[in-house]
Amino acid sequence: MSVDQTSWEAAVRHLYEDAYPYDATGPRRHQDWILDVLALMARIPDPRGWAGLDDAARDPEREGFPTYPFAVHPPEYVAERLQEIDRNSAENLLLALTDDRCTLSNLARFTESEEELRAMARTILARYGDGAGYHTNIKMPGHVRGTLDFTTSSWAYSPLSVYSEDCGLVIVSDTEVGMFWNFSDY
Repeated sequence: MSVDQTSWEAAVRHLYEDAYPYDATGPRRHQDWILDVLALMARIPDPRGWAGLDDAARDPEREGFPTYPFAVHPPEYVAERLQEIDRNSAENLLLALTDDRCTLSNLARFTESEEELRAMARTILARYGDGAGYHTNIKMPGHVRGTLDFTTSSWAYSPLSVYSEDCGLVIVSDTEVGMFWNFSDY
Protein backbone atom coordinates (compact mmCIF):
# COMPACT_ATOMS: atom_id res chain seq x y z
CA MET A 1 0.00 0.00 0.00
CA SER A 2 1.44 3.35 -0.99
CA VAL A 3 0.30 6.53 0.64
CA ASP A 4 0.14 10.15 -0.44
CA GLN A 5 0.80 13.25 1.65
CA THR A 6 -2.84 14.34 1.87
CA SER A 7 -4.09 10.95 3.14
CA TRP A 8 -1.22 10.54 5.61
CA GLU A 9 -1.56 14.05 7.06
CA ALA A 10 -5.36 13.68 7.33
CA ALA A 11 -5.00 10.38 9.22
CA VAL A 12 -2.43 11.84 11.63
CA ARG A 13 -4.48 14.98 12.23
CA HIS A 14 -7.75 13.12 12.77
CA LEU A 15 -6.44 10.42 15.10
CA TYR A 16 -4.36 12.71 17.33
CA GLU A 17 -6.16 16.06 17.31
CA ASP A 18 -7.48 15.55 20.86
CA ALA A 19 -4.26 14.12 22.32
CA TYR A 20 -1.13 16.00 23.40
CA PRO A 21 0.96 14.56 20.58
CA TYR A 22 4.38 14.67 19.08
CA ASP A 23 3.97 12.97 15.72
CA ALA A 24 6.87 13.55 13.37
CA THR A 25 9.18 11.91 10.85
CA GLY A 26 12.84 12.53 10.20
CA PRO A 27 15.44 11.10 7.87
CA ARG A 28 17.28 7.90 8.68
CA ARG A 29 20.94 8.84 8.50
CA HIS A 30 22.61 6.37 10.86
CA GLN A 31 22.98 2.61 11.08
CA ASP A 32 22.18 3.10 14.79
CA TRP A 33 18.69 4.56 14.31
CA ILE A 34 18.57 5.66 17.98
CA LEU A 35 20.74 8.60 16.86
CA ASP A 36 18.01 9.49 14.36
CA VAL A 37 15.40 9.27 17.13
CA LEU A 38 17.43 11.76 19.20
CA ALA A 39 17.62 14.10 16.18
CA LEU A 40 13.87 13.75 15.73
CA MET A 41 13.28 14.64 19.39
CA ALA A 42 15.24 17.82 18.65
CA ARG A 43 12.83 18.47 15.76
CA ILE A 44 14.79 17.71 12.63
CA PRO A 45 12.54 18.52 9.63
CA ASP A 46 10.47 15.93 7.80
CA PRO A 47 12.44 14.78 4.74
CA ARG A 48 9.31 14.90 2.57
CA GLY A 49 7.98 18.14 4.05
CA TRP A 50 4.86 16.41 5.36
CA ALA A 51 3.15 17.93 8.42
CA GLY A 52 3.06 16.06 11.70
CA LEU A 53 1.71 17.31 15.02
CA ASP A 54 3.75 18.98 17.74
CA ASP A 55 1.62 20.48 20.51
CA ALA A 56 4.71 21.53 22.49
CA ALA A 57 6.28 23.43 19.57
CA ARG A 58 5.18 26.83 20.84
CA ASP A 59 5.38 26.02 24.53
CA PRO A 60 7.51 28.57 26.42
CA GLU A 61 9.15 25.61 28.23
CA ARG A 62 10.99 24.87 24.97
CA GLU A 63 13.12 28.01 25.14
CA GLY A 64 16.65 26.79 25.73
CA PHE A 65 15.39 23.19 25.76
CA PRO A 66 14.81 22.17 22.11
CA THR A 67 13.83 18.57 22.85
CA TYR A 68 11.00 19.57 25.24
CA PRO A 69 8.90 17.71 26.32
CA PHE A 70 11.43 14.94 25.78
CA ALA A 71 14.15 14.88 28.41
CA VAL A 72 17.74 14.91 27.19
CA HIS A 73 19.16 11.39 27.38
CA PRO A 74 22.20 9.63 25.90
CA PRO A 75 21.55 7.10 23.12
CA GLU A 76 22.10 4.10 25.45
CA TYR A 77 19.36 5.33 27.81
CA VAL A 78 16.83 5.64 24.99
CA ALA A 79 17.84 2.32 23.40
CA GLU A 80 17.33 0.44 26.68
CA ARG A 81 13.78 1.75 26.95
CA LEU A 82 12.54 0.80 23.50
CA GLN A 83 11.44 -2.74 22.78
CA GLU A 84 10.63 -4.16 19.36
CA ILE A 85 7.01 -5.06 18.58
CA ASP A 86 5.24 -6.54 15.57
CA ARG A 87 3.20 -4.61 12.98
CA ASN A 88 -0.18 -5.61 14.43
CA SER A 89 0.87 -4.32 17.86
CA ALA A 90 2.12 -1.12 16.19
CA GLU A 91 -1.27 -0.62 14.55
CA ASN A 92 -3.04 -1.13 17.88
CA LEU A 93 -0.59 1.19 19.60
CA LEU A 94 -1.25 3.97 17.08
CA LEU A 95 -4.93 3.68 18.00
CA ALA A 96 -4.26 3.55 21.75
CA LEU A 97 -2.15 6.74 21.52
CA THR A 98 -5.18 8.78 20.43
CA ASP A 99 -5.75 9.89 24.04
CA ASP A 100 -4.43 9.43 27.58
CA ARG A 101 -3.88 6.07 29.26
CA CYS A 102 -2.76 4.23 26.12
CA THR A 103 -5.83 2.07 25.73
CA LEU A 104 -8.02 0.94 22.85
CA SER A 105 -11.05 2.19 24.80
CA ASN A 106 -9.98 5.62 23.48
CA LEU A 107 -11.64 4.65 20.20
CA ALA A 108 -15.10 5.12 21.75
CA ARG A 109 -14.79 8.90 21.41
CA PHE A 110 -14.64 8.70 17.59
CA THR A 111 -17.70 8.62 15.36
CA GLU A 112 -15.96 6.33 12.83
CA SER A 113 -16.10 2.56 13.12
CA GLU A 114 -13.13 0.67 14.48
CA GLU A 115 -12.35 -0.58 10.98
CA GLU A 116 -12.30 2.99 9.62
CA LEU A 117 -9.91 4.01 12.41
CA ARG A 118 -7.73 0.97 11.72
CA ALA A 119 -7.59 2.01 8.05
CA MET A 120 -6.21 5.39 9.20
CA ALA A 121 -3.58 3.66 11.35
CA ARG A 122 -2.60 1.48 8.36
CA THR A 123 -2.34 4.65 6.23
CA ILE A 124 0.14 6.07 8.76
CA LEU A 125 2.18 2.84 8.79
CA ALA A 126 2.17 2.60 4.99
CA ARG A 127 4.47 5.61 4.70
CA TYR A 128 7.31 3.55 6.21
CA GLY A 129 6.85 0.45 4.03
CA ASP A 130 6.40 -3.24 4.74
CA GLY A 131 9.99 -3.71 5.92
CA ALA A 132 9.80 -1.17 8.75
CA GLY A 133 10.58 -2.05 12.35
CA TYR A 134 8.43 -0.94 15.28
CA HIS A 135 9.59 -0.05 18.78
CA THR A 136 7.83 1.24 21.89
CA ASN A 137 8.47 2.32 25.45
CA ILE A 138 5.27 0.51 26.51
CA LYS A 139 5.33 -2.74 28.44
CA MET A 140 2.15 -4.75 27.86
CA PRO A 141 3.65 -8.13 27.10
CA GLY A 142 1.49 -10.35 24.94
CA HIS A 143 1.51 -14.12 24.84
CA VAL A 144 4.03 -14.03 21.99
CA ARG A 145 7.34 -12.18 22.25
CA GLY A 146 7.23 -8.83 20.48
CA THR A 147 3.48 -8.34 20.86
CA LEU A 148 1.44 -6.02 23.06
CA ASP A 149 -1.68 -7.21 24.88
CA PHE A 150 -4.20 -4.37 25.02
CA THR A 151 -6.67 -6.47 27.01
CA THR A 152 -4.46 -6.37 30.11
CA SER A 153 -5.21 -3.82 32.79
CA SER A 154 -1.66 -3.79 34.04
CA TRP A 155 0.91 -2.07 31.92
CA ALA A 156 3.98 0.05 32.35
CA TYR A 157 6.19 2.28 30.31
CA SER A 158 9.70 3.68 30.38
CA PRO A 159 9.39 7.47 30.37
CA LEU A 160 11.43 9.58 27.99
CA SER A 161 9.88 12.97 28.79
CA VAL A 162 9.31 15.45 31.59
CA TYR A 163 5.66 14.35 31.91
CA SER A 164 4.30 11.81 34.36
CA GLU A 165 3.16 9.66 31.45
CA ASP A 166 4.50 9.40 27.93
CA CYS A 167 3.73 6.57 25.57
CA GLY A 168 4.91 6.16 22.05
CA LEU A 169 5.84 4.29 18.94
CA VAL A 170 9.02 4.60 16.89
CA ILE A 171 8.88 3.36 13.30
CA VAL A 172 12.17 2.68 11.54
CA SER A 173 12.53 2.20 7.80
CA ASP A 174 15.66 2.20 5.65
CA THR A 175 15.17 5.92 4.88
CA GLU A 176 12.99 7.42 7.65
CA VAL A 177 12.28 7.30 11.37
CA GLY A 178 8.81 8.21 12.63
CA MET A 179 7.72 8.99 16.19
CA PHE A 180 4.14 8.93 17.43
CA TRP A 181 4.03 10.02 21.07
CA ASN A 182 1.39 11.15 23.54
CA PHE A 183 2.04 12.96 26.82
CA SER A 184 -0.06 13.47 29.93
CA ASP A 185 0.38 14.68 33.48
CA TYR A 186 -1.63 13.42 36.43
